[in-house]
Amino acid sequence: MAALARWCVRRRLVVVLLWLLALGATAAAAALTGSAYSNDYEVPGTESGRATELLAQGFPGAGGDSDTIVWHTERGTVRAAAVEQTMTRTLAEVAALPTVADVTSPYGEPGADGPGGATRISADGRTAYATLTFDRPVGELTAAHADAVVTTAQRAAGDDLRVELGGTAVALTEPLGGHLAEAVGVAVAAVVLFLAFGSLAASLLPIATALVSVGTAYGGIVLLGHTMTVADFAPMLGLLIGLGVGIDYALFIVTRHRQGLKRGLSVEESAVRAVATTGRAVVFAGATVCIALLGMLILRLGFLNGVAIAASLTVVLTVAASVTLLPALLAWIGPRALSRRERRRLAEHGPAPEVPTGLAARWSAFVERHPKLLGALALAVITVLALPTLSLHLGTSDQGNNPETATTRQAYDLLADGFGPGVNGPLTLVAELRGADDRLAFDGLAATLRSTENVASVTPAVHNGAGDTAVLTVVPGSAPQSQETSALVDRLRTEVLPRAEHGTSLDVHVGGVTAGYDDFAEIIVGKLPLFVGVVIALGCLLLLLAFRSIGIPVKAAVMNIAAVAGAFGVVVAIFQWGWGSELLGLGRAGPIEPFLPVIMVSVLFGLSMDYQVFLVSRMYEEWLETRDNRRAVRVGLAETSRVINSAAVIMISVFLAFVLTGDRVIAMFGIALAAAVALDAFVLRTLLVPALMHMLGGANWWLPRRLDRLLPRISIEAPKAATGDPAGHATIPARRDAPTHADV
Repeated sequence: MAALARWCVRRRLVVVLLWLLALGATAAAAALTGSAYSNDYEVPGTESGRATELLAQGFPGAGGDSDTIVWHTERGTVRAAAVEQTMTRTLAEVAALPTVADVTSPYGEPGADGPGGATRISADGRTAYATLTFDRPVGELTAAHADAVVTTAQRAAGDDLRVELGGTAVALTEPLGGHLAEAVGVAVAAVVLFLAFGSLAASLLPIATALVSVGTAYGGIVLLGHTMTVADFAPMLGLLIGLGVGIDYALFIVTRHRQGLKRGLSVEESAVRAVATTGRAVVFAGATVCIALLGMLILRLGFLNGVAIAASLTVVLTVAASVTLLPALLAWIGPRALSRRERRRLAEHGPAPEVPTGLAARWSAFVERHPKLLGALALAVITVLALPTLSLHLGTSDQGNNPETATTRQAYDLLADGFGPGVNGPLTLVAELRGADDRLAFDGLAATLRSTENVASVTPAVHNGAGDTAVLTVVPGSAPQSQETSALVDRLRTEVLPRAEHGTSLDVHVGGVTAGYDDFAEIIVGKLPLFVGVVIALGCLLLLLAFRSIGIPVKAAVMNIAAVAGAFGVVVAIFQWGWGSELLGLGRAGPIEPFLPVIMVSVLFGLSMDYQVFLVSRMYEEWLETRDNRRAVRVGLAETSRVINSAAVIMISVFLAFVLTGDRVIAMFGIALAAAVALDAFVLRTLLVPALMHMLGGANWWLPRRLDRLLPRISIEAPKAATGDPAGHATIPARRDAPTHADV
């Protein structure tokens, strides 16, 4: 690390130009190729996945995206001559637009007075809808294509006529927060850094490093979408994680560099030693984040594979920038990494080590005096916040959860009011027909389904041209994301359909929005214990090797679980219970995305390791030097809490800023990660962990001698004998049989 840092410092112009070249190249390539994201929740081998396959094989023309145009009048009915003429003309104009394959109207069609048309006009006659089919999947449509449809359709709206549109293509036209979230997060981070450093130049370096690395990663993620399935929220998730950890990692290195300058080191030597010490910890922390994220690959879900690799790419580039670009920039600004007051004090009084004083020292002493009381208080806070997690309902939100002002939400509500909530998420029953008995059984299925509990309506069976595939649609009596609709899916699969199939070779598969989401959630929940177990075990192993202790990794595992539970409690209260979700512009209450637990555990594991290593490594160093547990915990907390808290404030600000995007999924990640970091930094690492370590005493550092001999040693920070001690701590030789700080 020292050699790499020295090369970057001495060739700083080359390093900066290489990074700018990488940023420009990936941005240009991404702009030329465009994006190819895909939110494909289908899991091969599931029943909903098989239904989708059969539908695509039997009805190949049904591959285009299907959206809805809804109109509603408060006076009269939609059958009134003026309304009918206006909407017939409008639908014809929409049908004539490029990329529009077909528009099915409730007016003037052969089925207008029968099952087809009548079902598109509500019983009270005030609401109607047309089905719009594009000539290509939504992934191949642009916002311009969808915007032309929305603009054309909404020109028909008047004082007595509302026109709204819903569907995945229409959603492309609804603006999110743009880059406001990133701007706000970066601005807050800049303020916190300036307050912490007192130097404008030093406060801008972590931000510049993070922006260059995250910008390069963003372009890389766009390109990655052309080679594998990458969800449309993956780039924004990468930005969210990259800005948070990138600024944090740079903050740690700049802090160590400033300490070196205050001790009288030259700019080059201080930057090199900062990277050789704290930079190694940054690489270690970044590697744990990547390992945890790539742990999602063991779930073997294509949808999550792209998210894992995209997020890992962002973390890799932020770490690389922290240990290459940052030292080059530190050399560029020279002594200005210190404030004018600090430079003047250094010139007048000479080098001096920093001694923890003020609030950090007083807090550390306070925790030492009252560990039981403060530990109990921390446990109470975590427990209260975690309680809502017990009612966690995994599912996927839909356009009914969009903000009230969105046209997709308005269309969703109009359809639900006029036709019942189930019309927004019908179930699709598909079967392969192998003979006359199968055909007869499938045709008779509609009558059986109409008498099934929670079924609002059933369309007649439709057969393809070859007569080997048939499909019918079931409209539930409840909303798509309702647990009653999930119960209907289970009832159809386990009770109703097996009875109808009895005595035939018929095999009916249930597909549709709710069925697909339920299958996806079931797969996630089934594999979640294995995933969490692997991630926690890996974390324990790394901490065991680093700190030669049984207690440290066990406490860290419990803390990680507590932070995740508390964060999920906050998410459930806001998004599932709806406490303030409309106020935040995030729409109404709904289920929690099924992939959120997996990604949350991955990211939080890495972030927790960052703070854990930074806090406990200083305690461990003091323990090796003094064998005084109380002093080790007190000194470690006093010397690290300020930096941990500053880093946490920055990360929380960046994460919360992404609520401004207006995207429910990204906002869910932002609030979940912000809550987790807040709990981790302010409740666990600076309160519960030191309180427990005071109560456990020397048992914190216990490790069986036989296990100690068997375990290999890993180094998080470079030996002080080789690099010096820029932090200003005394180095006392440890016993021959005890691991030195070089082993940490």
